[in-house]
Parts: sequence; structure tokens; C-alpha cells
Amino acid sequence: MTEPNTYRARTNYDAKKAGIYQQRKAGKHASELKLIERAFSIVPKNLEVIDLPCGGGRVFLHLASLGYKVRAGDLSPEMIKIAQKNANDAGLNMTVDLADVEALQYTDKSVDAVVCFRLFQHFPTPAIRQRAVSEMCRVAKQYVVMSYFSPYSYTQVKLILRERLGGRKLRKFPTSLKEVEGYFANSGYRLVKDFAEFNLIKTMHLAVFERI
Repeated sequence: MTEPNTYRARTNYDAKKAGIYQQRKAGKHASELKLIERAFSIVPKNLEVIDLPCGGGRVFLHLASLGYKVRAGDLSPEMIKIAQKNANDAGLNMTVDLADVEALQYTDKSVDAVVCFRLFQHFPTPAIRQRAVSEMCRVAKQYVVMSYFSPYSYTQVKLILRERLGGRKLRKFPTSLKEVEGYFANSGYRLVKDFAEFNLIKTMHLAVFERI
């Protein structure tokens, strides 16, 4: 397969779409924040965490409320504007960076932990997945907490059936935990624990990896 020069998640967030992205159903939002809390229960609160890509900032805002020192970056200038306003409104003394998870500008081991939420499923090829994981692992001193979509769920099976019956084509790319572990192992990290939003029902998982 020829590696694409771009893909939807890299170019999709103009001002209008960035604004729409902030409009999440309350139940889904609460469920995802609960998943984040479960994963971070094993990440010490004295650590500094960078949220990449941060979108409008809901992950770093929640982590800040839990007691973590937070930083953030995103590739979309429109998302950065929203996240910076939200950070300012929350009284956080931070600047949201322009950051590309495939080519991060941060130095090696410059932050204790990286969280990457709702991005990995957009990567269409193994080469892009490995490049992004390698960059996050390079920058993190100790932990990388990353979400991915598992292929082994009722939700994913339903989406595949819909596509095969002539419905909307899949725009996200599920990956097995074994595949994800392989990318991290290549960068010197091991799996600490994998958390499912709703095992075998929903496709969202959040895995905690630690530098070996």
C-alpha cells in the first residue's frame, strides 16, 4: 500500500468543523472522561502530562481538575484557539502549542507523560501509526496513555456490516491490542494495563504504556 500524503484527521478541522467537534453528547462525554480517569488511576498525580492532540481541551482540562500539571498541543490552528480560550477560562497558566504528533518539536524525554485521545483510529497505515507512537514515546519520560479502536466489539461489527450492505464507508481504522503493543515495543515501552470503555460492546480502549 502506498502511504497517503494526508488523511482526513490532518485536514478536517477548519473553524466550522472545529466548533462542531466540541458539541458532544453528555452521556458519551461523561463515559469517555470516566475511561480517562480509570486509566490515569495508575499514573501518579505529581507528573506533568501533555495532551496531544488536545482538540478543544476537554482531556487536559479534566486532568488538571484531577491534580495533574498539564500542557497541550494540536495541529489545527482553529482547535488551538478553542483550547487556549478554554485553558484561559479555567485559569491554567499554559500556552497551547502548534504540534504535529508525527513530527513533534519537543526534545527527548521532555515531559513525564503523553496522553493521545481519539486520534490513533484515524491513522490509515502501519507506517503512520509507528511514526506517531515513536514520536510520543521519544518525548515521554515515563508514560504514554493512548486510545485506540478495537476490532473486537459489537459496535465495530455493526459498522462493518453497514458498509458491506452499501452504507457509509468506514472512516476509522481499528487495530488489535497486539498490533498496538508492537508499535510501543519497537520504541522501548511495555503495556501496563488496557482499559475498555465497555468491553466487547464499544470499540474505544485506552491503554497505558510505560518506558522499560
